[in-house]
Amino acid sequence: MCHPTSFEVVKKVHESVLNGHLPARTLAHAVGKKYSTLLREINPYDSRAKLGVETFMDILRITGDITPLEEMVKELGYSLRSQA
Repeated sequence: MCHPTSFEVVKKVHESVLNGHLPARTLAHAVGKKYSTLLREINPYDSRAKLGVETFMDILRITGDITPLEEMVKELGYSLRSQA
């Protein structure tokens, strides 16, 4: 399982990938991962696979879903502000 402080962040990534507008297999290809590898990396209950920051950023960019980033920022005691 993930470190307690990152569990919710990875859980949000997991939800974003599985429930997003883009099929998870398509997203896996877009981030340069095998489908099974991506699913392991975003599984908050898998303690042996880790989600890298590069893949995290790619997922945010491709999906347009910043919910995982918002959770991370919240856990660190900050808030986001749009530059738009």
